[in-house]
Amino acid sequence: MKDFSKELIFKTSRSSGAGGQNVNKVETSVTVLWKVEDSEFFDERQKLLIQEKLKNRINAEGFLYLTVSESRTQLMNKNSAIEKITEIVHTALIIPKKRIATKPSRGQKEKRLDNKKKISEKKENRKFKY
Repeated sequence: MKDFSKELIFKTSRSSGAGGQNVNKVETSVTVLWKVEDSEFFDERQKLLIQEKLKNRINAEGFLYLTVSESRTQLMNKNSAIEKITEIVHTALIIPKKRIATKPSRGQKEKRLDNKKKISEKKENRKFKY
């Protein structure tokens, strides 16, 4: 995992939720911004992959943003935001394996047909016979 936390920009704001009077006075909510295009930690292919997969989270200026206000303290929210944004970026970099289409084997086909016959016979035996 690459540590690109030096490129992150932090903004704080007043958080909603638990905290009592503290909510109205202290800016505990943390928004983390990261300019994907200007990153020195990733190559162009990785940047394109991040931009493609996270296009819903990237604004018009090209900033990937995330807001965290889970905790009552700014420091905990900042640490949580760093963890979450790195996790989001690294999951975006994972390229899924191509699925190889396979056909069922002869044994699997026979087993399925035998099972169908058994169920059919079981249902046939339920019928009332004169």
